[in-house]
Amino acid sequence: MIHAVRPIAVPTAVPMLLGFIAGFVDICAFLGLFQIFVAQLTGSFVFASTWLLIHHGDLLTMLAIPAFFLAGCAATVLAASLATGGRPLVWVLAFECALLAAMFLLMLGAPFGNAHEPRAVAAALVGVAAMGVQSAMVRLMMRDVPSTNVMTTNTTQLAVDVTLVLLSFGRMPANEADARQDRAARERCRCNFPPMAGFVLGTAIAAVCYPLAGKVAVAVPFLCACGLLAWCLRRTARA
Repeated sequence: MIHAVRPIAVPTAVPMLLGFIAGFVDICAFLGLFQIFVAQLTGSFVFASTWLLIHHGDLLTMLAIPAFFLAGCAATVLAASLATGGRPLVWVLAFECALLAAMFLLMLGAPFGNAHEPRAVAAALVGVAAMGVQSAMVRLMMRDVPSTNVMTTNTTQLAVDVTLVLLSFGRMPANEADARQDRAARERCRCNFPPMAGFVLGTAIAAVCYPLAGKVAVAVPFLCACGLLAWCLRRTARA
């Protein structure tokens, strides 16, 4: 039976760590899987449109779109099916952990000869699916948490809010509407910064680790996700 999914408040460290996971996975996929981005789909839509127009493009990047979409659907069905059990977040996080583990195991075959090797395609699509699950999980189950894997909207929102905060600095609000806008901008800055900082940190560390450690580096985001799962299990047990 399907039930309403109620988003919950989570500590600031959770979206920061999810951002770190997404950034790390994205760099590992980019460096190890022929420059594919798994954390977001903007490039895949561009490739798909190019293929429709000139019939030239990479099949893998086009397959990323349905993989991401279907993973989000699966995460939503899982969460809605288990909503009354009190542990939907646990199961969706476990789903992401399983996908990250599968990506790690598939990446053990790297380096691949080309982007069309079955193992390379599988690793990329499993990574895309993991990020689709994470994206749906955040949107559906975490209250007031922005995207942890797509930074375009977050960057725009942060630019708007930082500007509003700077414009209001050192002056009293002229009316209640101005005061509400100032408070809302500060609150959004507080919410947007952690996942963005985590994502940037994840990309930076992965960019150093992957050339040094190679495919073993993909274990890092899996272990981070397992840490989040352990936290979620403890939280649920105390509830």
